[in-house]
Amino acid sequence: MKILLLGGYGVFGGRLTELLLDIEDLEVVICGRNQKKAEEFCKTHSGNATLTPLGLDRAEIGAQLPIVQPDVVIDASGPFQAYGSEKYATIEACLSAKVNYLDFADAADFVFGVSKFDEQAKAAGIFVISGVSSFPVLTASVLRELSKSMEIHRVTGGIAPSPYAGVGLNVMRAVVGYAGSPITLFRDGKRHQAIGLAETLRYTISVPGKLPLRNTHFSLVDVPDLQVLPPEHPTMQSIWMGAGPIPEILHRMLNWIAHARAALKLPSFEPLSPLFYWVLNLLKHGEHRGGMFIHVHGSADGKPTEKSWHMLAEGDDGPYIPSMAIEAVIRKVLAGDKPKIGARSATKELELSDYARLFEERPITMGFRQSQDEKTPFRQVLGSAFDLLPSSLKAFHSVECEQTWQGQAEVRRSRGFFASLIGRMFGFPQATKAATVSVTQLPAEGGQDWIRTFDGKTFKSSLKAGSGKNSHLMVEQFGPVKVALALVLEEGKLRFIPRRWSLYSIPMPGFLLPRGNTFEEEKDGRFSFDVEISAPFVGHIVSYKGTLEPLAQG
Repeated sequence: MKILLLGGYGVFGGRLTELLLDIEDLEVVICGRNQKKAEEFCKTHSGNATLTPLGLDRAEIGAQLPIVQPDVVIDASGPFQAYGSEKYATIEACLSAKVNYLDFADAADFVFGVSKFDEQAKAAGIFVISGVSSFPVLTASVLRELSKSMEIHRVTGGIAPSPYAGVGLNVMRAVVGYAGSPITLFRDGKRHQAIGLAETLRYTISVPGKLPLRNTHFSLVDVPDLQVLPPEHPTMQSIWMGAGPIPEILHRMLNWIAHARAALKLPSFEPLSPLFYWVLNLLKHGEHRGGMFIHVHGSADGKPTEKSWHMLAEGDDGPYIPSMAIEAVIRKVLAGDKPKIGARSATKELELSDYARLFEERPITMGFRQSQDEKTPFRQVLGSAFDLLPSSLKAFHSVECEQTWQGQAEVRRSRGFFASLIGRMFGFPQATKAATVSVTQLPAEGGQDWIRTFDGKTFKSSLKAGSGKNSHLMVEQFGPVKVALALVLEEGKLRFIPRRWSLYSIPMPGFLLPRGNTFEEEKDGRFSFDVEISAPFVGHIVSYKGTLEPLAQG
C-alpha cells in the first residue's frame, strides 16, 4: 500500500508515520512544502515501512496524484478552518483520480460538509472520510457505548493535552483564528451560535482507581462533534466540547481575546498565533499526562441519570491518540477490512473496543463513572474501582453505620522541634513498637468521622468526597487543615496520594503540600494499613502501620 501523507513531517502526520513504521509492504510518501524537511524526517525515522520524501504544496496535489499513484491520500496539514473558498480542493482531486481519502480535520463545518461528495465518491468507488481523529471518532464510539444503557440528552466533553505534547503551529493558528468567532452547536434541541473560547467550565478527569488529572479549565472549541453527532442521537438536545491546555494563564489570555473580539467586533487574532505557539511550547510545566472526558445527562428506565467516560494517558503516549484513529483504519484496510465507499464523517469507523486494543499495550486507561447516591465516601470517590478492592478493604470501607475495628500498630515519631510541635498539635500517637489501636467510623453529614485510638490516646479526622476543584478526591480534615487525596488502586494496594490542601479553607501552595507514602492492603486476609505523614522543610512527622479486624458486636 502507498500512502501520500500531506503534512507528513508535521505534528500529527509525524506521529501517524511513527505508528505505521512497523508495517512491511507499506510506503508512506512524506509530503510538505519544504523538500529538505521531508528528507530530514525520512532520514531520522526508520522501520519496516518505506518512507519517501516529496516537496509538495497541497494546491499541487491534483497534478501529482497521477504521478505518485497512491492508494490513499491522508491530509494531516491544516488548519482546516483556513482552507478558504476551495477548502475541498484535495478531496475533489482525489475524486477525479479515484484515490481514497482520509483527513485529521478538526473544523466542524468542514467535516459536516464532506457528505455532499457521497454520490461522487460512490461513483468513483472510493471512500472519502473526514475527521478521523479523537474528535469525533473516539467521542462517537463512547456515546454509542453509553447509548446502550441510557437515553442521551445533554453531552459535555473535553480534551486536556499534556503540557509536553507539543502543539503544532497550524493547530495554534486554528484555535487563535476562531477565538471570538461564532461556532455552531446544538443547544436545547436547536442549532445555536456560541462564541469560540468564550464559554468555559472546570472538570476533573478521573478514571476509577487511577490518579486523576488536576482539575482543569476547559474552553469551547470548534470540533466536528458539535455538528455531526446530534443527528446520530435523536434524543440529544445539547452538546458542548472543550479543550483544556495549560499553562492556565495563557489559556485565560485566549479567553480574554475571545471576549474582546466578540464584544468589539475585532478582526481575527490569527496573526498572533506564532507568538502563542512560541509561548505555549516554551512554558511547559506540570505533569506529563493528558486525558479526555465525556459526561452525559440522560435517562434510563424513565429516570434521570448521569454517566461519564474518562481516559488518562501517561507520558509520551497521550499525544499519539489523535493519530491512532487513522492508524486503526489503515491497519483494517491492510487486513482486508476496507471502509465502505462513499463520503462521510468518521464517526462510525471505529468502536470503543478498537481503541481498547490500541491502548492495551500503552499506559492509557479508560473507564466509566455513574452518578449514584452512594452513602460511603470511598464508594463515591472510587466508583467502579471499589468493587476491585481486596475483601477486607471493601468490608472496612463499606459499612454505612457506626463500626469499630481494632488491632495492633507500630508508631514512629520524629524528634525534630517542628515535627514534634505539629504532632502534639494534631494529637498524633507517641512512638511505640506495639500499640493497641482501634478505629471507629461514625456516619457524618456528607461523609464519615474517624476516631483513632492508640493505647487510649485518640485523634480525630473527618472524610468526605470532594467537590469542585476537589472532585473525585477524598478530602480528609484534621482540625483546620484539609488535604485532598487521590485514591489509587495499584497492585492490590489502595494508595492515598495528596493532591491539594488548605488551611482554614484558604488554599495553600502546592510546594508546601503534606505528603507521605500511605496505603492500605490485605495481608493474610486481614486489613493492613501503612500511614506516613511528612511535610516540606519539616520532614518526617509521624508514621504508623499495623493490622485491624472488626470488633465483635454484642
